[in-house]
Amino acid sequence: MNTRQYDLIIIGAGPAGLTAAIYAGRALLNTLLLERTLPGGQLNETDYVENFPGFEEKIAGPQLMGQMKRQAERFGVKIEIAAVTAIAAEGESLSVTSDRGTYFTRTIIVATGTRPRELVAAGAAKFKGRGLSYCATCDGYFFRNKDVLEVGAGDAGLTAALFLSKLVKSVGIVVRHPQHDPNALRAAPLLRQRAEENPKVYFVWNKVITEVLGETHLKAVKLQDLATGKEEIMTTDGVFVNIGHIPATDFLRGTLALDESGYIITDDKLQTNIPGVFAAGDIRSWANRYAQAVVAASDGAVAAIEVEKYLANRR
Repeated sequence: MNTRQYDLIIIGAGPAGLTAAIYAGRALLNTLLLERTLPGGQLNETDYVENFPGFEEKIAGPQLMGQMKRQAERFGVKIEIAAVTAIAAEGESLSVTSDRGTYFTRTIIVATGTRPRELVAAGAAKFKGRGLSYCATCDGYFFRNKDVLEVGAGDAGLTAALFLSKLVKSVGIVVRHPQHDPNALRAAPLLRQRAEENPKVYFVWNKVITEVLGETHLKAVKLQDLATGKEEIMTTDGVFVNIGHIPATDFLRGTLALDESGYIITDDKLQTNIPGVFAAGDIRSWANRYAQAVVAASDGAVAAIEVEKYLANRR
């Protein structure tokens, strides 16, 4: 059991957690960063990043995250692989319980992020990052002048389709309801109007993708008509999926205040309902709507600065 006392423990090593670690290290805070798997978060699954400020040329997602990790370590941050199972207030101290033991700290930043709700279809996992994407703003540029499909008929799905329409030849929105069903499109009326009026956007009604096909990269999908059960093969250059995200907050239920979707509620200083516990990045109730590395990094910087202020006020 690890009983060492830290100034700050950061849970999660995506863009938010690593940026918080960099700022905390520069502030000379005794900082531990815990990550359950490989540091880098969802960007480890992104082939290339072209919209992170400061990089004139595209950079591989794992490479960018590796550089951020080494930068944090250069400022003295200790990084350990550990799956956190609980946090708690222990008098004036906070505890973090993991599969590696229990740690004690004066402050915590939760930056565990989210994961996209994945497409349930044969072959979907195989072609993730090889023609199947969960982020249009991240990967849309690589499908310029190509034909793609979008899965998701809510605000996020139609927003992604409209964004993609600026880059691709055509976007087909796969909708699992018939055209005349009033609940077929769950997006806001303005988004629906823009999609319906966009000449590059069309709808594939009352069908679902049951299989993703290809060799090294995605080349087609198998569609099933929900009315007849009949299946057909449709060629496409890519599939974008926007059917929601799942926040990594199961271990926090009953401890931190969460919104109805499971995201952490914070004040304008990114502090949660427990003094000394902060949250940053996609896991936070406001920030999750953007799901961008630069937004998460900004959150991480703010959280670390507020931690430094919090500790200074208690010295």
